[in-house]
Amino acid sequence: MAKPNFEFQKRQKELEKKRKKEEKKQRKLDRAAAPPAEGSESADSTGTPAEPGL
Repeated sequence: MAKPNFEFQKRQKELEKKRKKEEKKQRKLDRAAAPPAEGSESADSTGTPAEPGL
């Protein structure tokens, strides 16, 4: 039976972690650069709370 190559497995795992970290970073940058969507709570600039029950 062949001996497992742990160094290869470790390197693949590290590369996968790095790739996921970069993707997350890119999504964060894209979200920060995108303008706020219409209808979101942050888009309401009136400063008045909505009246409950209406």
